[in-house]
Amino acid sequence: MSTFETVIGLEVHLQLKTKTKIFCSCPNVFGGTANSHVCPVCLGLPGSLPVLNRQVLLDGMKVGLALGCQINTFIKFDRKNYFYPDLPKGYQISQYDLPIATKGEVVFISGGKEKRVGITRAHIEEDAGKLIHDHANNYSLADYNRTGTPLIEIVSEPDMRSALEAYDYLTTLKLILSYLGVSDCDMEKGSLRCDANVSIRPVGATTLGVKTELKNLNSFSALRRAVEFEAARHEGVIVGGGKITQETLLWDEAKGRTVSMRSKENAHDYRYFPDPDLVPFTFSTAMIDEARRNLPELPAAKQARFKRDYAVNDYDAAILIQDQGFADFFEACVRAGADPKKAANWLNGPVMKELNDRNCSLSGISLSAENLVKLIARVEDGTISNLAGKEVLAEMVVGGGDADVIINAKGLAQVSDDAVLFNTVDEILAANPKAVEEIRAGKAGVTGFLVGQAMKKMQGKANPKKINEIIARRLADG
Repeated sequence: MSTFETVIGLEVHLQLKTKTKIFCSCPNVFGGTANSHVCPVCLGLPGSLPVLNRQVLLDGMKVGLALGCQINTFIKFDRKNYFYPDLPKGYQISQYDLPIATKGEVVFISGGKEKRVGITRAHIEEDAGKLIHDHANNYSLADYNRTGTPLIEIVSEPDMRSALEAYDYLTTLKLILSYLGVSDCDMEKGSLRCDANVSIRPVGATTLGVKTELKNLNSFSALRRAVEFEAARHEGVIVGGGKITQETLLWDEAKGRTVSMRSKENAHDYRYFPDPDLVPFTFSTAMIDEARRNLPELPAAKQARFKRDYAVNDYDAAILIQDQGFADFFEACVRAGADPKKAANWLNGPVMKELNDRNCSLSGISLSAENLVKLIARVEDGTISNLAGKEVLAEMVVGGGDADVIINAKGLAQVSDDAVLFNTVDEILAANPKAVEEIRAGKAGVTGFLVGQAMKKMQGKANPKKINEIIARRLADG
């Protein structure tokens, strides 16, 4: 067992999906021809002045409240000065000592235990541009379309002690943010980006070790692998008698290792000072209270309500709330008459499998709550088998449609005529006298063989439970 403890803090950048950028009227859209969504303000041309997008303030307030933060009633914007080709002004408008939100908390389950991670702050800032590197020809191009995109940076306390805890924290945070509807949280598009600060210290120590910052973490799995690698690297250096240098590192996914990028800056390196072109902003308590009232039901509250109101177990409730649309669909099924537990079983089982196979969400298929409820009812009343029900579901997912229509068209209805079922069982018993003798001798497991033979004879269109009951009756009659 290692004698060192890993200490992790995360900085998450959330790109807001407002219609326009943070300080100008350029469209806030992903992609497009390079440098086609720019203007003098986001390019930082002389004489241009920023005007704050009001929706950004409201979204920032929502994020802070959802994370249990204190919303500061007086905030200001600051210039964070550094020079990089993707930053046309030579500074980034951000927030330093008076951010929009401070002192929050994220609660989640990790390794079977409840974990609480403090939120130091959530602040508003503008995004930088994007560099496109041509390594073959040894040059880079700058695309400033993303410049001025509104961001919320969420900074955690260094409360995580493993890569798994960091992974679970980020997963929970993303779920909360997606429920707010302020961002699409798409890591592939860069709407959700994460940097990790990693250090180690001897077990039992209270002072923090020297940290390194990891960038280029573009997936949850990359975060986990990068943190594990970096913590192991720190330990190897220290055990070997070396010292950790505070620096910024890139995660090289292909090589599975971190690569030095630059020395790590401190706050004084950025020479923060209040932005002279943006006045401070004041929030009234009434404005904050209204924002709190307008918050949607968040994942933890929804999970607790599902367990309380619908009597679904913890496992099913946790899966149902992992996507807001999925949770809404579940409630639509219950409103349409489905038993909550059976609806949860179908959604978390066969429906989830169909979605995973197609790599899409419910919005990408043709299934309606009403049609799924009818399908569940047909399985429960014995009209079709559970296996046939999954076949009907596959048809519904592709083309929609009524369960009864699909069942009739595909001839999937189970035979319910008792005379036919009894005749079939009689034929199977007559053809398998040895199996009958074994059952009467106490080998009850052989019954399954006879049920299988009957199902095969009826091409799967019999209710296996009913076949089993008829076999038992026939054998009891002698």
